[in-house]
Amino acid sequence: MTDTTALSRMRTTALATWATTERLVRGLSLSRIQAVVATLAGVVSVVGAVWSVVDFVRGGSTGELVAVVQAAGSHRSVPDATVEILTAQDALVATLTPDASGRATQELKEGVYVVRVSHPRYAVEARRIQVTPQHTTEVRANLRAGSSSPVSRGLSSIRKALRF
Repeated sequence: MTDTTALSRMRTTALATWATTERLVRGLSLSRIQAVVATLAGVVSVVGAVWSVVDFVRGGSTGELVAVVQAAGSHRSVPDATVEILTAQDALVATLTPDASGRATQELKEGVYVVRVSHPRYAVEARRIQVTPQHTTEVRANLRAGSSSPVSRGLSSIRKALRF
């Protein structure tokens, strides 16, 4: 008897649920569905516009610089190099050290910069770049063999002068 009562309750619940669902579906006209879809589209449009304005106001004048430092020929990263970022007037903005993969990143204001990459065992490499708002500027520095040390450069100048 318990099984029959439980089965009877399940049938009654299922029928009641079906009747409620059927009333809801019959109550929805095409115009109501169109109104709901139009309202949702309007809400999504307004949220998108607000998001766009907030994004524009918040990050309007900065861009990102990514410097990738590698040894020329082998394309091995040079993590212990020094990456200096200078203004067009040679004022130092930042000094960076690349990570193990040879990448260094810095957020910068819009403008023209000079990126100078140096390492004691490699020749200095410098590039002039333009940073634009909300964009990433990538600089790939392929360092060539030679010394960027002032002492080594001075010694090589003396050797040339004395013809050693």
